[in-house]
Formats: sequence, C-alpha cells, structure tokens
Amino acid sequence: MPLETAPAAAPAAAPAATRSEVRERAARNRRNGVFAARAGVLVAFLGLWEICARTGVIDPFNFSQPSRIWAQIWQWITHGTAQGSLGEQIGYTLYEALSGWVVGVVAGVLLGIALGRIRFLADVFGPYIKVLNAIPRIVLAPIFLIWFGLGPASKVASAVVLVFFPVFFNAFQGAREVDRNLVANARILGADNRKVTLQVVIPAATTWIFTSLHVSFGFALIGAIVGEYIGATKGLGLMVAAAQGTFNAAGVYAAMTILAVVALLTEGLLTFAEKRLFRWKPADSGDGR
Repeated sequence: MPLETAPAAAPAAAPAATRSEVRERAARNRRNGVFAARAGVLVAFLGLWEICARTGVIDPFNFSQPSRIWAQIWQWITHGTAQGSLGEQIGYTLYEALSGWVVGVVAGVLLGIALGRIRFLADVFGPYIKVLNAIPRIVLAPIFLIWFGLGPASKVASAVVLVFFPVFFNAFQGAREVDRNLVANARILGADNRKVTLQVVIPAATTWIFTSLHVSFGFALIGAIVGEYIGATKGLGLMVAAAQGTFNAAGVYAAMTILAVVALLTEGLLTFAEKRLFRWKPADSGDGR
C-alpha cells in the first residue's frame, strides 16, 4: 500500500508550476505590449510632426522637423559643437547636475531626519524653511552667477536649491510617519536615540526618500541647464542658448532631445537601484486591481 500512495504527491506540483509560468508569460506579454505601444506613440508623433512640417501645416522654421533635429544631433556627434565635443558638453552638464543632486540629497536627508526627530528644531527652523521654499528658486540662478561666476559652482548651487526641498520634506515626513510601536519596542529593547534613528527611523523613511530621488534628479538637471542658459562656458544649456541666438530651432530641439535621453537613462538607473534595495516589496501589478 505505501508503494501505491507515494507517487500521488508528484502531480500536485504541476498546477502550481503551470500557474507560475502563466503569470510570468502574462507579465512578459504585458511588458512587450507596453513597449510596443510606447514605440508606436513615438513613431506616430514624429511621423505626424514630419508630415506637417513638410506639407506646411506648421512652420518648419519655428517648429523644425524630426529629420532636421536628427541631422543636427548627427552633426554634433561627428563634428562636435561650437563649444567642443558633444560628449564634453553632456559630461559637463551631468557633473553639475550630479554634484548638486548629491549635495542637495545629503543635506535634505540629514536635515529632514533631524527636524523630523527633534521637535524643538522643527519649531525653530520650520518657518524659515517655509519662507525659503516659497521663493521661486529659478530666479536665484542669476544671483548665483554673480556670486560664483560662469564656472560650474553657480550651476551646482542652482541644482542644490532645487533638489534640497523635495528631499527634505519627504525625509521629514518619513521620519514623522514612523510606526510609534516600532520606536517603543526598540526603546524597550534598550535602544538609545541614536540607535532608534539609525536602525528604525532611517530604514522606515527610506521609501519616502527614494520617492523624492526620482523627482529631485530632474530638478538637478533643470538647475544645471537654467544656470548654463543664463551664463556658462560649456554645457547643454549653453548649446540651447547658442542655438536660440542663431534662430536654429533644430539645435534647440536637438539639445532638448539629448537632455531628455540623459534624464531617462538616469531615471532608469535610479529605478534599478530602488528595485535592488527593495526586493522584499511586493511588485505592483499596475492593473488597478
């Protein structure tokens, strides 16, 4: 009798494996469908733009057209720009944006956690932070240009002030939203304020902080580009200003396209890092159910 009942356990694993394969195949088909739809939308948009420019529906002098934009990008790749090689301009802007982003993120996280944990500091500095946040930060770029000159320091400063506030408020809110039971349990186990902050508060606020990183890097790029547009010796913002000064619409759109590609690549790197750090989180199906 035992010999007859032993094989009965084997078929039980088959339905589970089949369901898993079906889910994986459905997820893969959905991803492929999303990519195909995105590519279709982009191709349709560029095609309509090209047709409208060639037929005179829109003025190609003001709106340019995708073929001219690509020709401009290819010219920059093969022959360089008036300011130097294209790679040098991209690297210069990325250096400014990354430097400002790192400084703004570090300052925002440290101050956000500190004010979120220490109510006295929040009460003292809260009004000042609200006042500074109410200032249109883009208008500070000319002031930074006067203070720090045409070099990268003025662009880094512009990026810092744009990055700091979203990171600060997310870190502050994340520190305030920590489960009080976790903090109480940590104190019962003998944790002091430093250990509670490092081992409970910061890990709990990490999700809030990473949410702000996606948005804040885009702000860092904006700060660097605006600073270069106002006054610089190199960078994508200077390329936009130079193209605008010569009424080269294709050059303006080409620089914007390069900037968009750089932003998408960095966003992809941030998303990859977030997934690696938060592998324990359940995946969002995105189907609304």
